[in-house]
Amino acid sequence: MKKVLIITYYWPPAGGPGVQRWLKFAKYLRDFDVEPIIYTPENPSYPLTDESLEAEIPKSLKVLKHKILEPYTAARIFSKKDTQTISSGIIVKEEKQSFLQKLMLYIRGNFFIPDARKFWVKPSVKYLDKVLDEQQISSIITTGPPHSLHLIGLQLKQKKDITWIADFRDPWTNIGYHNKLRLSKSSQKKHAILEKEVLNTADHVLVTSFTTKKEFEAKTPKPVSVITNGFDTEIASENPSLDKKFTFSHIGSLLSGRNPLNLWKAFGELVRENKGFAEDFELRLVGAVSGEVLTFIKAEGLEKHLKLQQYVPHEEAIRIQRCSQVLLLIEINSEETRGIIPGKVFEYMAAKRPILALGPENWDVYKILENTAAGQFFEYSEKEKIKRHLVDLYSAYKNNRLQAESLKIDHYHRKHLTAKLANLLKEI
Repeated sequence: MKKVLIITYYWPPAGGPGVQRWLKFAKYLRDFDVEPIIYTPENPSYPLTDESLEAEIPKSLKVLKHKILEPYTAARIFSKKDTQTISSGIIVKEEKQSFLQKLMLYIRGNFFIPDARKFWVKPSVKYLDKVLDEQQISSIITTGPPHSLHLIGLQLKQKKDITWIADFRDPWTNIGYHNKLRLSKSSQKKHAILEKEVLNTADHVLVTSFTTKKEFEAKTPKPVSVITNGFDTEIASENPSLDKKFTFSHIGSLLSGRNPLNLWKAFGELVRENKGFAEDFELRLVGAVSGEVLTFIKAEGLEKHLKLQQYVPHEEAIRIQRCSQVLLLIEINSEETRGIIPGKVFEYMAAKRPILALGPENWDVYKILENTAAGQFFEYSEKEKIKRHLVDLYSAYKNNRLQAESLKIDHYHRKHLTAKLANLLKEI
């Protein structure tokens, strides 16, 4: 059985979507004659935790751990809230940032390149140099963000005769918050140099979206493959106890940039114009929500229709998805985010509830929704189209025929995706 070392920062009890990609790959790789070995920090600082995910770790899976120096732990002395939000990628608009927030962003962007986990690189390379020999491992995979983990792969590749796959769950210099880190010109240059070195040294580059593949192919001659995220639940054969209210649910963080004003306006107009809609409508937001987003929602008179929940365990998130009338998928409206395919879209499809998606023009998610008939996509500017669609959804809800087709979504099951990864490992 072929061995592969997977170097990942996020591992249970880490919560959020970042942990699930490689937790699920590790769950199924042995079915395809590949033995995964996990390497992860011994004392990480996670912005979210979900202890329920620990039950999904295969019992016989070997997990290696090594200490990490975590600057975010020290930063909490000054501001626990700001430290947690910045490490989660929630960055308020510049004009609303406090002096402390600006200072923390400047330090994060210019003193921790490529990110705050850079101090784990050197001790990890020293530790893994011996592990690779002792365990007779000839293939490694690094997954980022944090992209400093790719520097571990880079240095190991430079020292040893190994095969290295660099997996990008999100882009590097094109990631949505990169330009908000108050980077100096020299820091921007350092990021670009490191990104180029990683892309040109890895044997294969793995990405989660079609746009990122196209962007990276313009930066490196090395092969780039797409393996999207997916779902690992049974596809809902019928709707289990749907909410009685006309619920629109968003599961996951709503950053300041994810603020579709025209959606809130469309909701607000329908609440004021349609008494029945106002009586039935509920907006449920599960996870961290930026204060700026809440301000705009409340400004549209939606506060009494708003239900806020903090981060919930993954199993509860799945239940909420399957009980909701409509599922909201919202991405930052920028060219840089066209290649971001949120992991939850696949679980949304498995829930077989209609998806209402808002994001940038030419968003990769549009292609997936179009091919699966799992929902409708709108650009941020399309208020009247959004409003008409909301009216159609409400009519279907009142007539008990609100559902989604979700065609051919089995291709996005985690086991099917793991088969693609295993084939790639064997080919390389």
